[in-house]
Amino acid sequence: MTEEQFILVSTFCEKYQVEPSFVQSLSEYGLIEMNNINESDFISLDRIHDVEKFIHLHYDLDINVEGIDAISHLLARLKVLQDEIASLKNKLRMYE
Repeated sequence: MTEEQFILVSTFCEKYQVEPSFVQSLSEYGLIEMNNINESDFISLDRIHDVEKFIHLHYDLDINVEGIDAISHLLARLKVLQDEIASLKNKLRMYE
């Protein structure tokens, strides 16, 4: 990946008005991956939507990082199950 695909954490925090420690906590829990380039921390632009959701959960709904971690895992599991149901429905249609 090139530097063009990342946003500086301090720039991101300034734009979204969040504490850098919150972003660091997300990274520590494995919810996002921060890349260190030239002694600066960056977030992948591909993960910005996820971080925006985490910001909403934390600042608007007052959910702590542990709760965000649990919610994230449940939503990922739900997506897997929905994909599996769709696949099974498609297979079932073949037998009709």
